[in-house]
Amino acid sequence: MRAAAAGQGRGRAVLAHADPDRTRRRLPPGLPAVIRALLAGRRWTSLRLRLIVVFGLVALTAAVSASGIAYWLNREAVLTRTQDAALRDFRQGMQTRAAALPADPQPEELQRTAELMAGASPGFSVLLVDEAKDGRKVIGTAGPAPFQLTDVPGSLQQAVNDRQKVTAANDAEYHVYWQRTQRKGTPYLVGGTRIVGGGPTGYMYKSLAQEKDDLNSLAWSLGIATALALLGSALLAQAAATTVLKPVQRLGDAARRLGEGKLDTRLDVSGTDELADLSRTFNRTAEALEKKVADMSSREESSRRFVADMSHELRTPLTALTAVTEVLEEEMDDLDPMIAPAVELVVSETRRLNVLVENLMEVTRFDAGTARLVVDDVDVADQVTACIDARAWLDAVELDAERGIVVRLDPRRLDVILANLIGNALKHGGSPVRVSVRTETGEQGDALVIAVKDNGPGIPEDVLPHVFDRFYKASASRPRSDGSGLGLSIAMENAHIHGGDITAENAPEGGALFTLRLPAPPLGEAGTR
Repeated sequence: MRAAAAGQGRGRAVLAHADPDRTRRRLPPGLPAVIRALLAGRRWTSLRLRLIVVFGLVALTAAVSASGIAYWLNREAVLTRTQDAALRDFRQGMQTRAAALPADPQPEELQRTAELMAGASPGFSVLLVDEAKDGRKVIGTAGPAPFQLTDVPGSLQQAVNDRQKVTAANDAEYHVYWQRTQRKGTPYLVGGTRIVGGGPTGYMYKSLAQEKDDLNSLAWSLGIATALALLGSALLAQAAATTVLKPVQRLGDAARRLGEGKLDTRLDVSGTDELADLSRTFNRTAEALEKKVADMSSREESSRRFVADMSHELRTPLTALTAVTEVLEEEMDDLDPMIAPAVELVVSETRRLNVLVENLMEVTRFDAGTARLVVDDVDVADQVTACIDARAWLDAVELDAERGIVVRLDPRRLDVILANLIGNALKHGGSPVRVSVRTETGEQGDALVIAVKDNGPGIPEDVLPHVFDRFYKASASRPRSDGSGLGLSIAMENAHIHGGDITAENAPEGGALFTLRLPAPPLGEAGTR
């Protein structure tokens, strides 16, 4: 007889010519599926988080794979060892005891033989089935888990009773077959064979509950080991992230300090890895940047000092020139008509030079950071009216301003802003120039808004981005003009020192529109906040 899995294979088995140690095993079930981490919809913005997750996934995959392989190998080893031992004892019992029964055994003989076979190898039950001369089935059963023929799978019964032809490749008519099954949730190993040449058919029934418990304990142990491996990988990832990201964090902090203007920022460098090379590169870059900025600051400071000194030195001769031109202007009516135009040109150019020097002095103060506000409570309507009246622009300017709008600002600097904006509108846009004053509330709080709109053709689109640049001339063909090219720039600087701004645009109905916004909360009628 031979032992084999029912319907799946067979091996050498039980009679004198059989090898009792060779049994073929059924193919194992598939490996358990790996649980996949579902992280859909989460946006990873932290490098530390991504590093920990990657470490965890790698550790989880490795641990689950190793645990699955270990469980499968141990499962097969445990089941095969138990199965081979039980089938070997069963074959031996069938060879030594069942084969010795008479041709027509009595029920007592079958029962006694079943008890002897079950007692010789505790742990499995035995069922012996024979057919009496009158056609009745004679059954003997014994063991810790008595069972009936109905408990034996039909496929196994059919395989056991299948008489095969003896050939050179098959030297026995009957073979030992086995199959794993379950009864009431408990796994069992069922084996069966019959005696060659006539005799009872035998079945063995062995519980695999102990093996199941052992494998469950192994599965729990492997699960705990997997969880510990995952926890260990998370701690390792945290340590690795700290080791790797701390230099990156220091580099980021240093870059932020460098961006804030702290050009003496340097990193302490140790090691020879890529992060150390990056830190050295940062230090070299910061050193070069500091040197370049220092050079530029030195040249800029020299330029500012030159302009300031030049403007200061020009004031003395300009004072004398201004006095002379005033005298010449008073005597212009009595001068020779041939000389009068030259004297008029000298007077106008002297005044223009005087304005240019004053503007240069103002620009120098802004660049040096020495410009300061002298604030006071100012009635805006009165201030605008005074600016227009002082320059004799009343006939060319329309003022739309409510009385009682009082804000706290520097009246002299507001006058400079208004004079430049209105004068520029009259010079380049033409009258009438409309000046409107209002207050508005926005996200930044209350603000004073003064709009100056001219009646000209507007500002070309390519000029708009440069109207507040110093010495910018809209027309290259007219490098010389009555203006110095500094008026709007000075107006913008005075707005900035108040914390405000000036914008330039073309109005939809035509003409240029300059809007001054100062973050000065309006005061009440009595001048209190």
